[in-house]
Amino acid sequence: MSDDFFSNRVSVQQVEESNELAPKFDNEGLIPVITMDSKTGDILMLGYQNAEALSLSIKTGFAHYWSRSRKCLWKKGDTSGLYQRIDEILIDDDQDAVLMKVSVDGTGASCHVGYKSCFYRKINHDKNKNTTSLKFVEKSKTFDPNEVYGDVPNPTKL
Repeated sequence: MSDDFFSNRVSVQQVEESNELAPKFDNEGLIPVITMDSKTGDILMLGYQNAEALSLSIKTGFAHYWSRSRKCLWKKGDTSGLYQRIDEILIDDDQDAVLMKVSVDGTGASCHVGYKSCFYRKINHDKNKNTTSLKFVEKSKTFDPNEVYGDVPNPTKL
């Protein structure tokens, strides 16, 4: 699939004020996409899309991403069954970031670790002790990743 689906970027006016979709992909051909639960407003994940993933998402109504760790296109839910059905797609002012509002099938989880959101911990800083730690804001997982993904390699890289 080519990026002919999108308009060429020709002016600031066109990018910021027109009705033309002219996304700015980075040097690796990617654009960041924030995924949000349509009903709750919770941020589910931050992913990346190349031109093919963005155009497939628009055309099919299902979230597609580019996996930076696996170097491949993927449709969210193909392995887990937790498909992200797109309710709305927004793009920011200079068209270099995407926000997808989605409804998630099944348990509603979007994180490969098993939590609803990939943002399941917050950063805690104790100024008195000058220490920093993580605190879980999601108390329990919505699914067991070993049961869902089996032998599929974990995408988290050290």
